[in-house]
Amino acid sequence: QVQLVESGGGLVQAGGSLRLSCAASGRTFSTYNMGWFRQAPGKEREFVAAISGSGGRTIIADSVKGRFTVSRDNAKNTVYLQMNSLKPEDTGAYYCASPRFLRSTLGIGTNDYNWWGQGTQVTVSS
Repeated sequence: QVQLVESGGGLVQAGGSLRLSCAASGRTFSTYNMGWFRQAPGKEREFVAAISGSGGRTIIADSVKGRFTVSRDNAKNTVYLQMNSLKPEDTGAYYCASPRFLRSTLGIGTNDYNWWGQGTQVTVSS
């Protein structure tokens, strides 16, 4: 059973920074790609970032490119989302996710992922 636990969310002023963490357990972490998504109230869940198992490949959504970075520490079974220059429109619940199967490509859709964390709330005040 794969478990994903996010942490690091909170309330921050616009222009501030947060680093989210996602701790994974239940299988060989370094083998699998990981993704980050977010969901604002009343909106659909949207892709934020993805990273390959080795950490050598990443994809960042255009809406956060230049401000957010994704990384992982396979020795700690943890993936990170560093968020800088935060804006009020970045407010939402942030989720990490993992696919059931090995994939050579990084998924950017919610259907590309099977296991999800419980989410961590990020609120950016103006």
